[in-house]
Amino acid sequence: MSIVKLNNNGVKNATAFGSITGLGQLIFIKKITASSSATVSFVDGASSVVLDDTYKEYLFTFNNIHPATDSANLQFQVSTNTGSSYGIAITSTYFQAQHDEADSETALEYDAGQDLTQGTGFQTILAKEVGNGNDESASGYMHLYDPSSTTFVKHFMARGNCQDAEPMSRDGFTAGYVNTTSAVDAIQFKMSSGNMDAGTIQLFGVVS
Repeated sequence: MSIVKLNNNGVKNATAFGSITGLGQLIFIKKITASSSATVSFVDGASSVVLDDTYKEYLFTFNNIHPATDSANLQFQVSTNTGSSYGIAITSTYFQAQHDEADSETALEYDAGQDLTQGTGFQTILAKEVGNGNDESASGYMHLYDPSSTTFVKHFMARGNCQDAEPMSRDGFTAGYVNTTSAVDAIQFKMSSGNMDAGTIQLFGVVS
């Protein structure tokens, strides 16, 4: 049986599911499961991780990231020396929408407290102040563009939703660039306070 995939690049034919190739295809690289983890790192060339010029775009997905500490933020930083150090300058912007369960608090706002201006600290992504209750977590995704470029800065965009301690649904949007023309070959995720108690992070390469 033949199946057909339609996209902006034309028609792709295949004889079995999973065998379609073409622009925009996601290639699974690595899944890491957090368990009381201080950090979760993806380092090119280590533990089957690919984070080089194989792909021009990488996608990280976050499933039920559960902090040990209440109201902690999921954050990231990158490295240009295979994880020996993390702390490259980032310029970014963050805004959010929120709505609590009691229908008494709503907002759509820019939050200057979560962005960086040439900051070398860890950047908040997904949604801030994730609750640590048994049923509370954050999920979402992040795109990282052309990390191996030695010409351009490294753009990223992230979006995620969390249930926080109020309780409330908070939908966060983060975008910016890592201000380096050196190749980025490692990325690290951690909570702003305490450990990442549970959750999974997956890395995919995007065919371009």
